[in-house]
Amino acid sequence: MEFLKWKVEEGVAIVTIARPPANALSGGLIAEINELLDAVENDDAVRVLVLHGEGRFFSAGADIKEFTDVATGEEFAKLSNHGQVVFERVETFPKPVIAAIHGAALGGGLELAMSCHMRFVTEKAKLGLPELQLGIIPGFGGTQRLPRYVGVAKAAEMMFTSDPISGIEAVQWGLANRAFAEETLLEETLKLAKKIAKKSPIALKTTIETLQYAKPASFHEGIQAEAASFGTVFVTEDAKEGIQAFIEKREPVFTGK
Repeated sequence: MEFLKWKVEEGVAIVTIARPPANALSGGLIAEINELLDAVENDDAVRVLVLHGEGRFFSAGADIKEFTDVATGEEFAKLSNHGQVVFERVETFPKPVIAAIHGAALGGGLELAMSCHMRFVTEKAKLGLPELQLGIIPGFGGTQRLPRYVGVAKAAEMMFTSDPISGIEAVQWGLANRAFAEETLLEETLKLAKKIAKKSPIALKTTIETLQYAKPASFHEGIQAEAASFGTVFVTEDAKEGIQAFIEKREPVFTGK
């Protein structure tokens, strides 16, 4: 694969996102995540997956430059839905998937992490959904998953302000399981993953299936509405201004059009 590296240790597939400089989630990278799931789903040597980022970030978000190649609201909605389908596959995958988050997990990067079954973070990690500062909205399930972990009010605060929270805050808010020092994050995550890998594969699979009933009944309707809204917002003048400002590294000027 071009953007993913992986190896297996004691039943744990250690998967590294390697798309420098910020491990941005391109369409190609999302497709590779789906290919990886195909490769390990029926591999008895893999009991648990650990996903982490190479370099300074887990993933700083979607590849904004790819958005400039999309023209219509329908195309943006389709792009959103593609990511949603792959991330929902992560969430319902029959083997536990754990995110080990250091540096930044922003936008699509956090949406990917939220689709994992557990999240371990560094104390100084930055987690957030900053899409509104670009004049757009989260499009890979963020508007639906974040409220499940932190509640509607805190999710609204994170999205409205675009301000990230620290790894310590993520644990306090219920978004992450545990926080570790950066130098021990992967070691501690693998220790827990290898402990889980010794459990019955049937029991793990059945637990994951049963956990899906904890989702609100409207979840699927919610992500479909998110994809449609993502397409609607993306063709506004504000979205064009926000994305252009991001590329030009300046403050956007929104007009409400």
